[in-house]
Amino acid sequence: MTSLGNHLVQSLPRKDRTRFLSECRSVELAFAEILCEPGEPMDHVYFPVNCVISCVACKEGEPNLEVGMVGSEGMLGDHLALGVSSAPFHALVQAPGLVWRMRRDQFLQQLRESAALQRVLQRYLYVRFVQLGNQAVCAHFHQVNPRLARWLLMSQDRSHADSFHMTHEFMAYLLGVRRVGITKAAGSLQRDGLIKYHHGFLSVLDRPGLEAAACNCYAKDVAVYDKLLP
Repeated sequence: MTSLGNHLVQSLPRKDRTRFLSECRSVELAFAEILCEPGEPMDHVYFPVNCVISCVACKEGEPNLEVGMVGSEGMLGDHLALGVSSAPFHALVQAPGLVWRMRRDQFLQQLRESAALQRVLQRYLYVRFVQLGNQAVCAHFHQVNPRLARWLLMSQDRSHADSFHMTHEFMAYLLGVRRVGITKAAGSLQRDGLIKYHHGFLSVLDRPGLEAAACNCYAKDVAVYDKLLP
């Protein structure tokens, strides 16, 4: 077995990585597949390879809001490292693909036995805390256009693709805004030649231009990750 691109797994020493992967199963996840619900225990943890998972905060009577996006840079189920079994958010598959999946009890055993895994997850948890704070600031203070540009950059980073299936309705659901707002923002980015959207497929045409259009939350997220998990 090989790690195929999950950064957390790859960062482990070879002995720890081999032992870790021996307990994993390679699984293909489907679009919109629900992986956990808030307050419910998780049976598995997930280390994406080319799959993207959205963590969404839900409140009855209010719009949903994506508060985290997990791809090959991270994992879903990191709260287990804090000794908490219940999932904090609703999580669903944003972009289908492969993950390394491990049972909860196996993951906790690996965590007890590997000091290297403990160090990696401690750093990853800190990164997630910082990114969660940036997300709160972004959602409250920034306009839809730069937020959408940031979100598209994050999606491209995690899907490792320039084109991916994405509807305006789904983007509005994750960003917690009305569909008309996404339609206007995507139209503006398309007129500027930064993206192309056609029949549910979105392509990034000009990444430097998209980075310039995004709010500085994107650069902050990348900087803290690169500093702590190079």
